[in-house]
Amino acid sequence: MPFEDSETVDLGPISEGTPGMFEETVRDVRLEFGAASHIGKVRDNNEDHYSVVRRTRSREILLTNVDTSDVVLPDDHAHVMVVTDGVGGRGFGELASEFVLRCGWELAGQASSWLMKFEETKWDEICERIESYARRIQRALQEYARAYPKLAGMGTTWTCFYIVGADAVVAHLGDSRGYLYRQGQLRQLTHDHTFAQDLLDRGLSEAQTAPFRHILTNSFGDRQEEVWTETDHIPLVNGDRLLLCSDGLTDMVPDAEIAATLGEFNEPQAACDELIKRALDHGGKDNVTVVLANVDVRAA
Repeated sequence: MPFEDSETVDLGPISEGTPGMFEETVRDVRLEFGAASHIGKVRDNNEDHYSVVRRTRSREILLTNVDTSDVVLPDDHAHVMVVTDGVGGRGFGELASEFVLRCGWELAGQASSWLMKFEETKWDEICERIESYARRIQRALQEYARAYPKLAGMGTTWTCFYIVGADAVVAHLGDSRGYLYRQGQLRQLTHDHTFAQDLLDRGLSEAQTAPFRHILTNSFGDRQEEVWTETDHIPLVNGDRLLLCSDGLTDMVPDAEIAATLGEFNEPQAACDELIKRALDHGGKDNVTVVLANVDVRAA
């Protein structure tokens, strides 16, 4: 029924609490980052690379005859943390790990849309998008290597967190690692894609598998035609910390010591610097890279 001309209706603010419209609880999520990388004590060059990227989606009402004095259009943010660890020697690993980061930035810029809100019902779609993204990076790196035959054998690991709201998606190939530190406990979220890990999964001991721990079974590069990504979803809670690192850290510093360091150093950059120091103190036999995010989740 149409309103009478004299009838005035106060719509009031339309908010996430309006029944039947937006029932999901909105939470304010704030992130603080730290990162560090070091050549180590043995290598001649650093084949590790890292990046932290923020993607922002903004809305602005340019023209309307609706009263907008009570309208709030907050920006949507997504963050991507990535660590790549090159392989191939002669500096080619350094080139591969940088190439993959640059390729990722370019592909992200070409994407018609970014995931700006996590929905569990779309998990299969999210995984397929990640797989497609990885396949495109793999093709680009292989084409580059074919164009420059002297680069044969180069490759790189790739491990990342995609953080949107109070959800994180971990995507991974290779033996760099992603960890969740929650309430004093450190949990490895990724599975090493190495021959040694395959043997461990079959029941062999760590002593038996140690000689094979750096033989990758899944990585970007021309050593294999196809790659596959390991993915998982992590709902975040207040106080969580997300850690990415190359094997230059995990080969030198045991998980218990990593956890103790995170417990001692709350500021993310200070924690990253201390983890680098500990890897060097334990020998620094490889390049070492760490990226850390502190997660602050608050109810709106």
